[in-house]
Amino acid sequence: MSEVSDFANRVKDAGDKAHILAEALPYIREFSGKTVVIKYGGHAMENAELAGLFATDVVLMRLVGMNPVVVHGGGPQITDLMRRLGKEPEFVDGRRVTDAETVDIVRMALVGKVNREIVAMVNRLGSYAVGMSGEDAGLIRVDQRDPRLGFVGDVRSIDPTMVLRLLREELIPVIATIGVDDAGQAYNINADTVAGAIAEALEAEKLVYLTDVAGVYGDWPDESSLISRVDVDGVEKLIADGKASEGMIPKLESCVSALRNGVRRAHILDGRLPHALLLEFFTREGVGTMVHP
Repeated sequence: MSEVSDFANRVKDAGDKAHILAEALPYIREFSGKTVVIKYGGHAMENAELAGLFATDVVLMRLVGMNPVVVHGGGPQITDLMRRLGKEPEFVDGRRVTDAETVDIVRMALVGKVNREIVAMVNRLGSYAVGMSGEDAGLIRVDQRDPRLGFVGDVRSIDPTMVLRLLREELIPVIATIGVDDAGQAYNINADTVAGAIAEALEAEKLVYLTDVAGVYGDWPDESSLISRVDVDGVEKLIADGKASEGMIPKLESCVSALRNGVRRAHILDGRLPHALLLEFFTREGVGTMVHP
């Protein structure tokens, strides 16, 4: 009887897997050839197991014909490196004060460490990822945000030429959020804002944020107020009414801008959930919050 039971279980497992593949097929067809910008950060980046699953998801997206573009920051990594170098972080209105010494540390942390780690993680699965920053090929041009903050920039323009070239070569761009002004001075930039600006410049099908919460809440921190779908007017009302958390506001503002400038959908997903990207893209139920025009 145990052999019959084992066989039945194997048949059931095979049937479940076949059902999952059959369900994914129409979504694979729909998104083949489409560009998706993914802002990668939070717990998904810091947890080694989740980081490995993220790499698998991104490579699978590439293999089924999608064009994933990964944009990352690295606030905790910057803070850790600053303290190791004997420099205590300072913040004004929630933004890091970035003097000449700090901007060098930011480049070391984002470009020299975080970016290389993501590229290496993806490339363990094949030769797909290419690392770059906003300094490369004039990708991100910035203006100084506030003299009190030092070298902290706001995105002025995106030149997607190099990113498009990499996508044509079926590669996965991995972009660190450092930008430059007209004089070539490097600036630290908010990664959420950069992801939205790059999605606009690429006319991406989707903009995706991996976060440390389940999605967007109608009345944070009331977890029962999780919203599965919302339009841009609804997002703006959440912000205006003070219902969005401080860390969520840059993401939501970037979603609104992107959707009003050609991006078709934006998604805010829980990066703590294994295979969050695959669940959102290739299943009927999806996860997190979808923002639509």
